[in-house]
Amino acid sequence: MFGLFKSNPVQSLEKKRSKLLEEAMHIQRSGDLKLYAVKMEAIDKLEKEIENLRNSKS
Repeated sequence: MFGLFKSNPVQSLEKKRSKLLEEAMHIQRSGDLKLYAVKMEAIDKLEKEIENLRNSKS
């Protein structure tokens, strides 16, 4: 019952990843490939963190 209000770290990281992916798409379309690479690197780090959290739960 008390776990109902407990935040899920994986969900919050996935939301952040989704937001970064959308930002990266707009940056890529604008032509700033350096900033796009920086965003993609941040997304990659988040994906690894999400994977680690999922593996630690198992």
